[in-house]
Amino acid sequence: MDWLMGKSKAKPNGKKPVAEEKKVYLEPEYTKSRITDFGFKELVVLPREIDLNEWLASNTTTFFHHVNLQYSTISEFCTGEACQTMAVCNTQYYWYDERGKKVKCTAPQYVDFVMSSVQKLVTDEDVFPTKYGREFPSSFESLVKKICKYLFHVLAHIYSSHFKETLALELHGHLNTLYVHFILFAREFNLLDPKETAVMDDLTEVLCGGGGGRGGGDGAGGAAGAQNHVKER
Repeated sequence: MDWLMGKSKAKPNGKKPVAEEKKVYLEPEYTKSRITDFGFKELVVLPREIDLNEWLASNTTTFFHHVNLQYSTISEFCTGEACQTMAVCNTQYYWYDERGKKVKCTAPQYVDFVMSSVQKLVTDEDVFPTKYGREFPSSFESLVKKICKYLFHVLAHIYSSHFKETLALELHGHLNTLYVHFILFAREFNLLDPKETAVMDDLTEVLCGGGGGRGGGDGAGGAAGAQNHVKER
């Protein structure tokens, strides 16, 4: 799997700060929209007698399908012309191939890289075993973290670039519910680096309570400042 050797990097996109731009997804009338009031903090906890890797595998696969489905609802609006880069607020993500070469791609191309790569991964018996007696690879947790990072990029792009379309489709409640579930699960098992999620700390603060989890000191207070840049990794 080529992408396992590749990387995705984030850099400031050089545009003027978007502090003046109204983030519609932060408006109270929309942030309180959910499709269920179920307590996700309890739902994400590892059940007794369930293997940790099995729990990570099951949930990661489910999140992949849900994020893919959520993106598909607005994919006709996420075109190479409308989204010439994979941007989230003032952060631009780049895809790097297996040779470490930067791949210039539009947002829909980036998302396609993510979805096709994760699809190969979750259907690979050597990585996500489904048959009794098969062992998970020693690198499994790091692979799950990588998948979560890319799924976060897709969710963040939907919010920052396609929330108005999501509103028009009346699917913002689904998006919010998915985001809360995903972030709380990632927090529970330390699957996302707070620096990676800082770009959406304002939304995370409102929907989930608290910033990006561990070390989320920048929190929502960094709305105009901290989220205008993500250091290259």
